[in-house]
Amino acid sequence: MTMIRTKLTAAALLGASFLVSPAMAQELRFTVWTGNDAHLNMLNSIGKSFQESNPGVTVKFETIPAGDYIQKLTFQLAGGTPPDLGWMFENSMPAFVEAGVLEELTDVLENTDGYDLADFSAPAMELWKQGDAIYGVPFSTSPFMVFYNKDMFDAAGVEDPLTLANKGEWDMDKFREVSAALTQANDGKWGFEFKDGQGYDSRIMHAIMPPIRVYGGNAFDAGECGFDNPEAVAAVTQLHEMVFKDRSIVPPGEQGDFFSGSSAMTINQISRASKMPDAGFNWGIAPLPTGPAGASPVIGQAGLVVFSQSKNPQLAKEFIAHMTNAENVAVMAQFFPPARVSVLDSEAFINANALIPSEQMANVKAAISEGRVLPSHVRTPQIEAAMKPRFDALWKEDANVEDALKAVCAAIQSQL
Repeated sequence: MTMIRTKLTAAALLGASFLVSPAMAQELRFTVWTGNDAHLNMLNSIGKSFQESNPGVTVKFETIPAGDYIQKLTFQLAGGTPPDLGWMFENSMPAFVEAGVLEELTDVLENTDGYDLADFSAPAMELWKQGDAIYGVPFSTSPFMVFYNKDMFDAAGVEDPLTLANKGEWDMDKFREVSAALTQANDGKWGFEFKDGQGYDSRIMHAIMPPIRVYGGNAFDAGECGFDNPEAVAAVTQLHEMVFKDRSIVPPGEQGDFFSGSSAMTINQISRASKMPDAGFNWGIAPLPTGPAGASPVIGQAGLVVFSQSKNPQLAKEFIAHMTNAENVAVMAQFFPPARVSVLDSEAFINANALIPSEQMANVKAAISEGRVLPSHVRTPQIEAAMKPRFDALWKEDANVEDALKAVCAAIQSQL
């Protein structure tokens, strides 16, 4: 009966029906959204260390691009071909728990020798629990940081974001000013691009939430939409003007790429530092700009979950316990800032990534301590589907920002 309920609730995510294959497998299939060689090499090394104590077991990491991840994972669940375990976005987690497609991990984590579940930050664990039941373990509690091309700043004679932040001058007005100056100084290049160049598509919330929060606004809270409140309207208006008046943000339909030198700044997480050895320019990271409401760091979380249709659920849970023990969390910290307090507070974390100076990693640690995760909801898939066409209408040159955001609220209110 449990499996029948799982099948129905998995289908409810997609509105599809399916059959479950009875085939058994000795390997653990593990879905991730990274295709980066440095990340995969690290993950495979952790997989091999698990195999050493579990002879005959293999761990196979399968990459699904971030923009397609939830949709393709949902198709796999609905089609009866799910992975055993995988990464999960923080904003999608409540919907998957509600659908009943995730295994509870509490017993294994509490009874694994030396695991020390209490070492995990209580706020970091909040999204991954329902009551006292644990359904996921955060492996990355990574704040959004401003990546900047120092060579472009120096060539334009403009102070870089880290210098400005250290002087207390890095705010939204200065962000707009330097973005415009860098665009003017570098013909054919932009001052800023949204996270992964997807701010108009799969990374809408990543694009708009940092400015909305430092302006004092929110997206939705306590069942009410906040996109149309004055603070959010002011924040998004600034972005809109930077795109269409200043021409300093990569616009819809254009493809910028900070990592190849076509944009002076972007927002991302330290996992992307793994791409920088091939960038060919000097670079750095700095905190997000402040705003009228002060500083408001935004944290992107990702967790590990086991799917209820796994053919090896107990083994998959044991692998999560292995992957998130203190030793392996310290290894992953070079790319994925930890939720384990003992690792986060260690000198080893500040020096974990050889590509990022300790001063800049200290800013990462501070943002983790002070930041908040992106908004999440049990109906996140439906909310995102409802608001996407309204945001598409927003990113047009002649759009009325306030009217467009009111339309977003009208579209999603019934889902809240």
